[in-house]
Amino acid sequence: MVVKQEEKSVFDREELMTGTDAVAEAVKLVDVDVFAAYPIRPYTGVMDRLARFIANGDLDAEYIVADGEHSQFEIGKHASSVGARAFVGSSGVGWLYAMESIGVTATDRLPLVALVGNRALDDPGAFGVEHNDALLVRDLGWLLCWASTAQEALDTTLIAYRVAEDPKVRMPAAVAMDGGYLTHSQHMVRVPTKEAVRDFLPTYDLGNRRMHPDNPVSIAPQVNEDWVMELRKQNYEAAKRSRKVITSAYEEYNSIFHSEYENPFIEETNVEDADTVLVGMGSAAVVARSVANEMRKEGKKVGFLKIRWYRPYPTEEIRKALSNVSNVGIIERNFAMGAPDDGAITMHDLQSALYDSKNHPRVVDFIAGLGGREISKKEVRKMFEMTADKKSPKISWIGLRE
Repeated sequence: MVVKQEEKSVFDREELMTGTDAVAEAVKLVDVDVFAAYPIRPYTGVMDRLARFIANGDLDAEYIVADGEHSQFEIGKHASSVGARAFVGSSGVGWLYAMESIGVTATDRLPLVALVGNRALDDPGAFGVEHNDALLVRDLGWLLCWASTAQEALDTTLIAYRVAEDPKVRMPAAVAMDGGYLTHSQHMVRVPTKEAVRDFLPTYDLGNRRMHPDNPVSIAPQVNEDWVMELRKQNYEAAKRSRKVITSAYEEYNSIFHSEYENPFIEETNVEDADTVLVGMGSAAVVARSVANEMRKEGKKVGFLKIRWYRPYPTEEIRKALSNVSNVGIIERNFAMGAPDDGAITMHDLQSALYDSKNHPRVVDFIAGLGGREISKKEVRKMFEMTADKKSPKISWIGLRE
């Protein structure tokens, strides 16, 4: 993403900040009404910064410290249902502890926005990144995306509110970022002005679904077999509509903030004429892009495709991008025990997306970086080479101790 240097009037300042700091800035800019917190690393930095904003008089919001993650997400859900713009977040096992509330927020189609600071699930205990926590909600009715830089974290949080609150969508949105690698690392970030954000993001209005004494409505009634199918179909249609809403939101974001997100859903590096392409999400994109560029200079026709939005899944975008590619490898920071072909999670979605495409590239899977282990440039180069080698195995674990 590039910002045109000559047009900076929509930006307040440029500052060195972490990924969680960037999300906190976005939450302040959208003028959130309520946020609930329960500390669990590595997401906690966003709540620390929001607390400082309130203490310094820079943010007027209700800050509720919950007694656990389940209560935290219940607070966010109910705040959203009464017409308050709300924010929550968690990581790893905390995200799992809130799963009942997370599921209900989706089925009630409440546009709560949450940060997932990706963290390995216990046991054994680990503070490092894995993507299984966020991926658990991929089929529940949550919009789900990954940021790979602090600037993208800020931008995506603003866009997430715009898409989630759109009357055609009204779904919760989770912005995921790799714990440690992005939550705590510092990047230069351009912070927009509040006036520009107001131009981009309308006032939150739940319309006739707002829970209020003057607007009697049924919330989560017991309907059993009488209406469950119909309600599920409504949520299904909202998820389908979200694709066009995401596209239009990025178009307007580019127009207002002079950004250059060419494709809202994916980001391509040297993919157009590549024979071999790696696919990944999150901070792995930084090292993979670097290696892809280095190998191009060596005359190797390789490329990298980053998935930004995982739900809705960018089916058509991936089909088009990989339409002339012979070999595809997937960098997985997740695991799936006993899955088809013994592959990890994102491989199966990608293979499904390619099933009806005219081109059927060979697809291999690389499980790497679990628990926060570094994915090195040497290992990414090895993945490119193995992807191009027709004799390499379908599933490989990269970086294991010998």
